[in-house]
Amino acid sequence: MSKLRAAARSGRGLQRGAGEVRKSPRRCRENVSSHKGKLPPVSAQQSAYHLFSHPAEIEAFRKNLLSWYDKCKRDLPWRKLAARESDANRRAYAVWVSEIMLQQTQVATVIDYYNRWMQKWPTLQALAKASLEEVNELWAGLGYYSRGKRLQEAAQKVESELAGQMPATAEELQRLLPGVGRYTAGAIASISYGRQATGVVDGNVIRVLCRVRCIGADSSSPAVADRLWDLANALVDPARPGDFNQAMMELGATVCTPRAPLCMECPVKHHCRARCRVEKELEFASKRLLGKAASSCSQAPDIEECAAAAGSCSLCLPASEPWDSSLGVANFPRRAAKKQPRAERTATCVLERRGPRGEPEYLIVQRPSSGLLAGLWEFPSLAWGPGLKEKQQREALLAHIQAWAGEAVAGGRLRHVGEVSHVFSHIHQTYVVYSLLLGGEPGTASGGRAELLERPAFRWVTRAEFQKSAVSTAMKKVWKACEPQSCEGRGPSQGCKRKRGADPSRAGQWKVEADGSLPPRQLSLDAFLKAPAGE
Repeated sequence: MSKLRAAARSGRGLQRGAGEVRKSPRRCRENVSSHKGKLPPVSAQQSAYHLFSHPAEIEAFRKNLLSWYDKCKRDLPWRKLAARESDANRRAYAVWVSEIMLQQTQVATVIDYYNRWMQKWPTLQALAKASLEEVNELWAGLGYYSRGKRLQEAAQKVESELAGQMPATAEELQRLLPGVGRYTAGAIASISYGRQATGVVDGNVIRVLCRVRCIGADSSSPAVADRLWDLANALVDPARPGDFNQAMMELGATVCTPRAPLCMECPVKHHCRARCRVEKELEFASKRLLGKAASSCSQAPDIEECAAAAGSCSLCLPASEPWDSSLGVANFPRRAAKKQPRAERTATCVLERRGPRGEPEYLIVQRPSSGLLAGLWEFPSLAWGPGLKEKQQREALLAHIQAWAGEAVAGGRLRHVGEVSHVFSHIHQTYVVYSLLLGGEPGTASGGRAELLERPAFRWVTRAEFQKSAVSTAMKKVWKACEPQSCEGRGPSQGCKRKRGADPSRAGQWKVEADGSLPPRQLSLDAFLKAPAGE
């Protein structure tokens, strides 16, 4: 296969200019009139090559996709719940929760959160009565925490202003419910009610549409996004809109994947222009490799392409990024380069004291009610500006935590643990982690300074309580990095569980993995050859 691709590239490369690909003389004819009633008129900057021109093709596309979906769809909890729920209002709520959770989050991650959520709040009315703290606690670790807050706010609005009845159309859902955009509204309306033939466009659907119609322009641009929505609305099956929309998303998630798509398993491969181009190139390369290509037409394969003049179609691949034969169908979709997240550094201190029963307790404070990680809990933290030297950083952190310490804290007691990195959508955050073990009686740990602690809210929690609190994944990483340090300075009677051989002096060299876990230690040869105990 690699030889065929190399031959294809060498054959086409003879006629390539700077940044250009030689076009085949065979073109797809424009036929704007055939799209009346199906799609908006094609502009002068958009070719009908990127549309579905014939009703028969649309019908075949729907039939093939739905037949595949009925046989191959995944068994997911929200699908089972929606299928067996007879009450449309409860069905819409179940679909709504799943769609909000699935935004920017993988299905495998969502399943457990969804099951726990629906067990705790099986109805919209139950969610409306919940506190934001409860919502944040259950949502902790799922990311994009404002989603849970908006979901609860919308539930309260439905209960208080809409008599507990979910809006029944995509337009009303988007207009009346906070946090519900065009995609989520279309998904709820089509899947829950089945009466509105509206399409949906998410990342998976974008990938499918861009490949089947060779749409190579930036799919995040408003003009291209509008055309993708037009395509989705033209394709959706009016008899089974919910199943069709789920089938499109399922296809993008399981078959038409970003890398290494399973084209041979695709139910709509015969409608895919990107796959057709790949097959033509491979066929041409095979003939060249075997010496069967006619000398008069051996410069490039005969590939159907957009009829618009080079560079004039707003949906084609940009001239600066032409078709790459090594990518195949993965040439589509194209997106603008992501803006690199800005780098920030924050000092975080795991402040520990002895609790009333002798067990260790840790201080967590609540973040502001708006902004990043709004309302979640964290260890006392302080953002560092650029240019601060280590001594200045430690002094600033000591001053910040002094209010909670309730006692004079010498700088030497502040232990540096290491650094933990976490990437938010727009921030690459590095937490410089410290730990501090307080002395004295439990009642004096914050005594005498309570008047200074009105904002933010704070509380002391045990290890188990911390795990159940509404804390972010980043804070759980900090906890993982600092956990071996937490028993430092205690006697054997206080239950230190440090693993044998752990060296506190090397704590700053530990690297925390993406999931918050510490990497396994490499065994020495003696330890490897030693028989396990009990054998």
